Amino acid sequence: MADIARRAGVSRIAVSYALNGRPGVSADLRRRILGIAREVGYRANGPALALHGAAASAVGLVLLRSSAALTVEVFRRQLIAGIQAELSARGFGLALQLVADLEEEAQVYRRWSAERRVDGVLICDPRLDDPRIPVVRKLGLPAALVGGTPDEALPGAWCDDAGWTRDLVEHLGGLGHARIARVSGPGGMVHTTVRDAAMREACARRGIGLTVVRGDYTGADGAARTRELLRRGRRPTAIVYDNDVMAVAGLGVAGELGLAVPDGLSIVACEDSPLCQVVGPPLTVIRRDIAAFGSLATAQLFAALDGEPRPPVQAESGRLEVRRSTGPA
Repeated sequence: MADIARRAGVSRIAVSYALNGRPGVSADLRRRILGIAREVGYRANGPALALHGAAASAVGLVLLRSSAALTVEVFRRQLIAGIQAELSARGFGLALQLVADLEEEAQVYRRWSAERRVDGVLICDPRLDDPRIPVVRKLGLPAALVGGTPDEALPGAWCDDAGWTRDLVEHLGGLGHARIARVSGPGGMVHTTVRDAAMREACARRGIGLTVVRGDYTGADGAARTRELLRRGRRPTAIVYDNDVMAVAGLGVAGELGLAVPDGLSIVACEDSPLCQVVGPPLTVIRRDIAAFGSLATAQLFAALDGEPRPPVQAESGRLEVRRSTGPA
């Protein structure tokens, strides 16, 4: 600003008024100052503006994932694409941070709030009695949830995981499968709990035996859980994986152990991706518009930022797409 003031032959106060659209300078002088600012490549300093109470024009997103996991997990990339589309339409940026645990995530929120780095945050994978919600409330940091249920305490978007889970069990039960295993994500998350309950209820109704084991969404863990399940005395005839990466890893393990898919084992991925479509055989999946899900949650956050918080809204539900990885038991 001092450089612009020297070139224009005016005070820094006049430059400040012109750049910030405030009265106090003539229209001609404002145009001249803005022209010089463009010539010298002037950009407002975000942290400095934040100290004066200006909006950061950014939304924060913290993911409990390693950078390596993010490169192979299609769900997160599609979710970020949907969030970014909504942000771009509003002229906002995205502050993305990868963390190892919930306590580190809470520390990021505290730092962002203290430094006024973001105007609000999107919280992914809501937990039962989520410890992050009291943190953002205490900070006064606007937030919206990506996932959860219609009864959540914050605005956001949720999916009907129970509905497509029941459809999936009906599909496998109709093929004669009497022993199904589910390789889920980590316990304690709302969507994991909802899927567990829906699958147990649907299997019990059809007299199907169900085994649930926990994974961490990585290929290595999906492979390990698959070996554990297939080496049992009464192994499952179908395995349902919570994401595409674990399902593709499970397909590889089945081949190592001499089990043809689907003749010896049926496999389902609860997310779709190019991986699921190009492997042999292509995997039966649950399809949903993940980018639209992220965009919807972001729109909910903007409503809260505009002073019009809304209750959680339902995103489009997943739907079963049958391919060649499921067959008769």
